[in-house]
Amino acid sequence: MSLDWPSGWERMPARERSKNRNYEVDLEDAIGDLEDEMRLLGVDDWRLSTDMDHQSRNPNYPYANQPEPEDPGVVIRWSMDGQQYAVACDAYSRIRDNLRTAGLYIREKRKMSNRPVTTGEAEFANARLPSGEEDVVAADPPPHEVLGVSPDASPEEIRAAFRERAKETHADVGGDTEAFKRVKRAKEAMLDG
Repeated sequence: MSLDWPSGWERMPARERSKNRNYEVDLEDAIGDLEDEMRLLGVDDWRLSTDMDHQSRNPNYPYANQPEPEDPGVVIRWSMDGQQYAVACDAYSRIRDNLRTAGLYIREKRKMSNRPVTTGEAEFANARLPSGEEDVVAADPPPHEVLGVSPDASPEEIRAAFRERAKETHADVGGDTEAFKRVKRAKEAMLDG
């Protein structure tokens, strides 16, 4: 199988991909957790795309014991309530880390959608595919990059970075609402991680 990266989406240059230092996960657990998230979301159908060879009987699972491919990117596509969605990640040098990151993004969005808060759009609106097309905005960059801190930053460094980024992005100071939300999600992800 080859990676089905949506046309028009930006890719992380290979030289800028980093090792994940936020968590340790194996590929089977990352896929199993993603499968659980898809079930909890109540999706109609989902598909994992990587540059690994996938099993024919269970196409969302790559065959075991494969070497890491040159391209570690992952794309997850699904349908839900008649809409098509997708997220992608290629920020890290290993598929399992990109898969875990995309899965955590989906989990966080699912949890937010279950909160009794009214917003202008559903939490997954930024992952919805345009009608008749299969391209969409990619998932947020890794939280530490959004905040401009190291992946192993202390809670104090994370909070300080959030305050600085909030000064630039908050709507009250002429910032962009989406950028502020991204900064807030990054802080929460790093403090919860």
